[in-house]
Amino acid sequence: MPTTIRKVSYAYVTVVNKSGEAARILEALRDAGANLLAFSGFPQGRNRAQVDIVTDDIDRVMAAAKRHKWKLSRTKRAFLAQGTDEVGAALPPLARLAAAKINVIAADAVAAGERRFAMLFWVAPRDYNRAAKLLEAA
Repeated sequence: MPTTIRKVSYAYVTVVNKSGEAARILEALRDAGANLLAFSGFPQGRNRAQVDIVTDDIDRVMAAAKRHKWKLSRTKRAFLAQGTDEVGAALPPLARLAAAKINVIAADAVAAGERRFAMLFWVAPRDYNRAAKLLEAA
């Protein structure tokens, strides 16, 4: 399977860092019919956590946020690479960006089983369109 790269939207919500918050958010998103491409949570200070919600249907995420009174960030953009898990699988898109002097400000990659991998990565908003063109992102 060749690696494909697509443009994705995401938003985040900041919550109290306590047991069950991720499950509560995931349940609400499931009930709203929001298809998630990725979900990531991490601490933000002493008692807070940031939960990133990457989706192909930001409207459903926004509706869930409104229904549950979450303070959702503005919509942001990232890239999602998906392909065959092999040695060096994450390198080609990152190397292309480096050669074009586009800084990747963050990246998360994971092996998804059955020889598949996925990687989310972010560039500065000012570089997004140029990166999308360079990567031929759909």
